[in-house]
Amino acid sequence: MKVAVAHNNKPLTLEVAGQIKELLKEKDFILDEKYPDIVITVGGDGTLINAFHRYENQVDSIRFIGVHTGHLGFYTDWRNYDIEKMVDALSRDDAQAAKYPLLEISMETENGEIKHFLALNESAVKRVSHTLEADVYIDDEPFENFRGDGLCVSTPTGSTAYGKSLGGAVIHPRLKALQMTEIASINNRVFRTLSSPIVIAPDQWITIVPNTDHFVMTIDGERNDLRNAKKITYRISKHSIQFDRFGHHHFWSRVKTSFISDSNNDNL
Repeated sequence: MKVAVAHNNKPLTLEVAGQIKELLKEKDFILDEKYPDIVITVGGDGTLINAFHRYENQVDSIRFIGVHTGHLGFYTDWRNYDIEKMVDALSRDDAQAAKYPLLEISMETENGEIKHFLALNESAVKRVSHTLEADVYIDDEPFENFRGDGLCVSTPTGSTAYGKSLGGAVIHPRLKALQMTEIASINNRVFRTLSSPIVIAPDQWITIVPNTDHFVMTIDGERNDLRNAKKITYRISKHSIQFDRFGHHHFWSRVKTSFISDSNNDNL
C-alpha cells in the first residue's frame, strides 16, 4: 500500500509527521507522494483541505486519514499521541470507508468558456467594497434576486464551517445535500430575499448570475477575483471524498465538543 504524509510546518506537526513515516516504514508501507492509496494529513482541518486540493484529480482512488496536532477538527480522527494505534489499525486494514459529498462548481464566462472546480467545504460569491446583486436559480427556475454582501453554498461537511457562522444548519455529512446561506442580505420594502438558509436535494442545482462584471469567488477559503463571469452553477459532484474510519468517530460528538462543551467542562 502506498501512503503520502501531508503536513503543515509547525514544530510539533513536523515531529509527529516524522514519527508516522518511521512507523509506516516499519510496517512495510511504501511512501509515495505522487500516487498514494492513502493520504495521512498531520495538522488540522486546513491541512486536510489543502491535501484534498493537492490530490483532487485522484480523489476517487485515495482514502484520507487525519491526525490533528492542535485544536480538535472535524476531518481529523486521530490525536498525535495515538499514531502507533493508527498505523497498527491501518496495517490490519480494519477501517470502515466513509464517503462524503463534494461540491462541483461550474463557471461560465462571457465568451462561453466553462471552468470546473471542486470544493470540500464551500464556495462563496461576494463583492468586497460594494453590494452584490445576483439572480438566483434553482433547477434553472428563477428563485430570487439577491442583494447583500454575498451568497455561500456549502456541502454537509462544510456546514460546520463558514455556513454555520452565517446561520446555516449543521447537516450530517452522510446526507447528499447542498445548503445556500445569505451573507448580510438587504431586506426592505424594495428588495426582498428569502432571508433564510435553504437545503436542496441531491439531484438539484443552484445557479448564481451576478449582475456585475467584477466579483470574488472563494473555494474552500481561497480567493479568486473574477471578471466577465456570466454565471456559476453549484451541484453535488459525481466524485466524493473517502475517509478511513476506525470505529471511534462520531459526528455529533464532534459537533458537541467543538461548539458546546469540552472534555474538561462537560456537565451533560
